[in-house]
Amino acid sequence: MRSTNKKIAVIGGGVAGLLASVTAADEGAEVFLFEKMDKVGLKMGITGKGRCNITNAAPISDFIAKTPGNGNFLFSAYKQFSNEDLLNLFHGWGLETKVERGGRVFPASDDAQEVRHLFMDLLYEKHVRLHLKEPVLHILTKDKKVVGVKTEKGIYEADAVILCTGGKSYPRTGSAGEGYILAKEAGHSITLIRPALIPLVCEESYCKMLQGLSLKNVTLSLSAGGKRKTEAFGEMLFTHFGISGPIVLTQSDAVSLWLSQGYKVSGAIDLKPALTEEVLDKRLLRDFEKHRLKQMANAMQELLPQRMIDVVLSVAEIPKDLPAAELKKVQRVKLRQTIKNLPLTIKETRPIEEAIVTAGGISAKEVNSSTMESKLIKNLYIAGEVLDIHAFTGGYNLQAAFSTGRVAALSAAREDKDE
Repeated sequence: MRSTNKKIAVIGGGVAGLLASVTAADEGAEVFLFEKMDKVGLKMGITGKGRCNITNAAPISDFIAKTPGNGNFLFSAYKQFSNEDLLNLFHGWGLETKVERGGRVFPASDDAQEVRHLFMDLLYEKHVRLHLKEPVLHILTKDKKVVGVKTEKGIYEADAVILCTGGKSYPRTGSAGEGYILAKEAGHSITLIRPALIPLVCEESYCKMLQGLSLKNVTLSLSAGGKRKTEAFGEMLFTHFGISGPIVLTQSDAVSLWLSQGYKVSGAIDLKPALTEEVLDKRLLRDFEKHRLKQMANAMQELLPQRMIDVVLSVAEIPKDLPAAELKKVQRVKLRQTIKNLPLTIKETRPIEEAIVTAGGISAKEVNSSTMESKLIKNLYIAGEVLDIHAFTGGYNLQAAFSTGRVAALSAAREDKDE
């Protein structure tokens, strides 16, 4: 541990704030951690469906590609503190981890609370002064330089402030967008705040009819304004309001952006992407010959789930009780086209409060990517989801928060900062 006389105020006890606090304390700083909730790490406790997807085992270069929201900004932070560095740190603290499908890294215990409790122990061990249920109202500055923070309980002098209050998603965990207000007061620009990794609301009534049905190995295509297109293969889920699941969440960032720009968004599901229309047509002919005496609703059971059959027949305008032997060629063509191109109309995303992450935030152009220091206010550092950065699921967002939090703390705690 290096000895420093610095007082560092960390605003926000989430992923970035926790590692920033522990890191700054390790560097010998006197650390004050302010959290408006009654516990720290609440969002951490629910990530990865309660298992905490800490990071990903992919090469660090892949992280940039998996970060559609200003991924290049993170290059320096990842170079200074990579996924390997993070796991070495955790392992040194006694946390055992495991790697699962897609390179996702979890605690071996499958319990996110183990990670949260580990940080609680570290805060205590390193004498971080924890101020729970004490939101910061203002970051205090003088001559474009940080001098402290103000809460309802008083004023705290600080040589540096690390702002890491999170985005605007999951307000019940403390992320409600207050950090944007604090940053704006300090002169920072806030880019458009919108949901990312969010389920989509559809106009089609059949979505509600299919509520709870999960489709695997399908292709979902979405487009807006003719030229804007996105496509993904994998698993999706129908809900009472529309669609969700991995291939929906992956594309929702683009959809959220298009909707914010005023575009109408439409989509289509290819229920049999492995089959060309020609091969599918032969399959239909074979099935209908085999089940020629059955009604259409029963003649397709080897091809699609029963609930999906009813919807596909309805969209294709084919009576469910029509005997398969009586299906006309023009009807079969329309059926085939519907299976390969089941239409969707996207009305909106679900509310931002339901988003896994927030797109938009404090402009990355106003932050030094090598130190996380504000380019506008000296000794103000910014880390985590409050920045205009966001990534896909798979541990990439948590790594971004850990890396920026770590770099911000190391930069803030240095004794010999250039004046």
